[in-house]
Parts: sequence; structure tokens; C-alpha cells
Amino acid sequence: MRDWLAVRAHATPEATALSSAGSLDSRVSYAELNDRVETLAGRFAAAGICVDDPLAICADTRVEFVAVAHAAQRLGAVFVPINARLSAPEIETRLGRLDPEVIVCERETELTVCEATDSQLLTLDEPRAEAIELTSLSPKPFDLPEWALEDPLVVLFTSGTTGEPKGVVLTLANVLASATASAFRLGIRADDCWHVPLPMYHMGGLAPVYRSVLYGTAVSVQRGFDPETTLSALGHPDVSAVSLVPTMLERVLDTGEIPELRFVLLGGAPCPPELMERAQEHGVPVAPTYGMTEAASQIATARPDEARNAPESVGNPLMFTELSIVDSIGSICDIGNSGEIVVSGPMISPGYLDDETTDHRFCSLGLRTGDCGYRDSAGRLYVEGRIDDTIISGGENVDPEEVSKVLRTHPSVGGCAVVGIPDNEWGQRVGTLIVPSEGALPTVDELSTHCRERLAGYKCPKTVAFAESLPRTASGTVDRDAVIAKLIASENTVD
Repeated sequence: MRDWLAVRAHATPEATALSSAGSLDSRVSYAELNDRVETLAGRFAAAGICVDDPLAICADTRVEFVAVAHAAQRLGAVFVPINARLSAPEIETRLGRLDPEVIVCERETELTVCEATDSQLLTLDEPRAEAIELTSLSPKPFDLPEWALEDPLVVLFTSGTTGEPKGVVLTLANVLASATASAFRLGIRADDCWHVPLPMYHMGGLAPVYRSVLYGTAVSVQRGFDPETTLSALGHPDVSAVSLVPTMLERVLDTGEIPELRFVLLGGAPCPPELMERAQEHGVPVAPTYGMTEAASQIATARPDEARNAPESVGNPLMFTELSIVDSIGSICDIGNSGEIVVSGPMISPGYLDDETTDHRFCSLGLRTGDCGYRDSAGRLYVEGRIDDTIISGGENVDPEEVSKVLRTHPSVGGCAVVGIPDNEWGQRVGTLIVPSEGALPTVDELSTHCRERLAGYKCPKTVAFAESLPRTASGTVDRDAVIAKLIASENTVD
């Protein structure tokens, strides 16, 4: 099997592949994109990238990100996007799992990545330090690989349950099956243009990169989200669809009326009922979806008309997806009863970079999602929240244990509890209740600085309070509800 872009460029060379935020002046045809990727793949070959090698990138959403993804597939390399918002220690941890010889960065991430690794650094922009400008490399001839469906296509990192990132392996078959099922559910058309303001280092932003090539449709790329730019892009006559998280949708609605679209795929976090109602009152065709990285994106999706009839549901499972609701002992729950959501099917990852995580997360019925929900008599899925304590803030997953570990390295912290606090804008915000070490008097400012130096901004506590001891239940575990109540009553909010 050849890489998908080469096949698409041969089939529809003049069709639009890319544009920047819907701009007519920035259109790139599939033939032009194919030529760019061929040259780029030659430059990566000159840097030493071969078949099966990891090719990492730490950059935000941009047209060049799309080209790097396709160049990796053309070389037979494994594409490894790294969250551009992470700190150097966080990046170092992730890169250490795969030890890539070449890492692509951009001006905004170069210094952080340079601090995190000794690997060869190639930048998409003019270098700031030790990186080599990618365009300065002379392309080298390379042999075209033959892809098999079970070959790893991409590795994406998600939060771990013990503070360690999980490397999710997605094969060619996973991404292909997900794209096919999504097209069946949403009814993709040949003239569709999907606007992408989401980060492409997450599956929600990366999925349209691969899917558009399979469909022969266009992708409109927005570098960094802001509601004004998004609203302007959605007004372009070519744009017909967009992927958003609830916080983004709310901000766009606050900015102005959303133009007519075929659908707004809304996921990444639960959608508040009042936001769904507001969007529908404004005629926005919201298609709420439930998905995860391990499923190469969507698991269940409701079409806009279906969402009007059952606004609290995320719809029925996609084609090929087998979905079960199980209780605490693994037995399948009756209709209407809540339990853990377990999924299987050709879009589900074969596992993680480490066997221990794979063994823990998979059972005889499939992947244990860690999410709680139930199904109704029509087969629709309702997602109620996490079984574990994962915090979802603005569509980003935050592992409380990871934040706790960082806080506990501060000499003035004797103990802490990290929880998610309800937040009207972000869904949840990170909060922490601190028990100072004996004789210490930590301040909010010094703890905030400590966290910012070691964690991505969205993981840093936004609400901090202090106590002589952590509230506990009768069994001795931390009483998380009591912690949340104390934090809500606190006025120590960090900007």
C-alpha cells in the first residue's frame, strides 16, 4: 500500500487540499501538496530518517504540520506529535519513550525542545539557537516503503493514571477504519472543507489531516485559536464543517452569529446542556461526539437532527464500533444502568508503548475507557463523567497525580490534594489544597511559579488554598468533595 497522499494526488490532482483559515489566496491543490511533501521527505531522508523510525514534531497547528505528517508516511516513519504547550521536563519524558533521532520544532517551541533533548533539531522557521532550518537541507533520494494495515502510523501521548504519559499506538488500519466510520455517520461530501482550529498534536486536530486525503476533501488550517479568526473562517463559502471543544464554541457564539454550516463536530469534553440549547437556538448544527485518542477519534456521534431529539446524548456508536457498558465486576449492564464504557473494533489501538498499561486497560470485551455512562433503548450513549479523577479543562486532560507529584517536590509542601473545580468557561479548572510542611509558609505566587516551570500552563492550579490537614473520609481516603468545597470558598485564584 502506498502513502495516501500519493494516491489522492494521482486521483484528483487539481482538488483543493489545504487553505489557511479559509483564505482563497492560500489554496494548495493535492498536486502541489504532493510535490511539497516529496521534497520534504527527501530532506528528512537527508537527516537520516528511514522506515520505522520515529519522527517527532513539537509545533502548533499550521500548514507545515500537515506536510510533515504526510512526509512521515511517505518515508514509512512513525509520526510522533508532541504537545507544544508542554514544559521541557514533560517533553523530555515523552521523547525518552521513543528516543527519536530527529525532532521538528518551530520558533515558539525551539528553546524548550532544545532544553529537553540532545537529538537533532530541525525547525520550520528561522533558527533561534541550535536548530537547523529544515529548508536548508538538500533533499536525498529515498526508497518508497510498502505499508501494511497493521503498521504503526502515529504515536500520540495522553495523560497516564499514575502521572506518566501513555504512548498510544495507532496503526494504518485504526485511522482508516475511523475515517470510514466517521464518513458514514456525518455524510462527507466531495466539496466539503473542514476547518481545523484544534491543536494537531491532539487526535481531534490530527484526524482531519488524514481523513481529508482519504475523502479528497479540503482542510482549512487555523494557526492558534481565537474566536474572531474562527468566526471569519467559518464565513468563507468553501468551509462547511468545523471541529470544536465546548469552550471554543461558547467563545465563538459570544463573538457573533455562526454562518451556515453542515455540522459542528463538538467533543473533547462534555457539553453543558445550556450551551447545547444556546447553539441550537442560534441554528448551529451541533454534532456532539464522544471519542478518545485510543479510538483514532470518534466512538459515538449524534447527527445535528439527532442531537435536537436527545440533546444530552452523544448518539449511537459509529459503524464497526462495538460498545459495552460493564459494572465493577465486568458484567454487562442492563439498558439504562450506568457503568464503565468499554469499546472494541478496528479503529481501537492495539495498545500502548508499554505492555503493563496495555494489560491494565484492555479486557476481554475491549478497551476500558475509564468513562462512566449508559445506553438507552434506542442504543444512544450518555456519558456521565470519569470513573477515575482525570480533570478535563478546555478539552485538555489533566492527571491530578502528575500535578501532585510536581507540587510535592516543593520543600514547603507537606501534602496536597489536586481536584477539578467546576468552571463556567473551561468546564473544569485545576485546584489544589496544600498542607504546608512543618514551619513553612508557602505563598500562592511561589507555588504557581514552581508549577509553571515544570508543567504546561493548562495543568497548573488556578485555585490554591491552604489547610492544616486534608479532609478525609471514614475509610481514610481524601474527601474530594470536601476539598472542592474548600477551594470554591477560597479567593486564592491564580490568573
